[in-house]
Amino acid sequence: MIFSTTETVPGHEIITILGVVTGNVVQSKHIGRDIMASLKGIVGGELKGYTEMFNEARAQAMSRLEAEALALGADAVVGVRFTTSAIMDGSCELLAFGTAVTLK
Repeated sequence: MIFSTTETVPGHEIITILGVVTGNVVQSKHIGRDIMASLKGIVGGELKGYTEMFNEARAQAMSRLEAEALALGADAVVGVRFTTSAIMDGSCELLAFGTAVTLK
């Protein structure tokens, strides 16, 4: 599966647009990560626990996006974008979306 943030795939011609595909995950905070983040907030620096959590969420969202595209018979997903939103206090959603296409 090819993923592209552009509207094309260099060296390939898009034959069919199959539609918008999405993959999302909602993550909640972890008490252990919150304690470490609070301590880190005093001295500053990267919140590595949250960075790891967000990387895992992005990987899971991309996996779900790919599964949806494969179910449509896609060769690629173009125009891939990510967005986040707060769902409730202590949790957020990561959404990956793009357009599933077939290639020549």
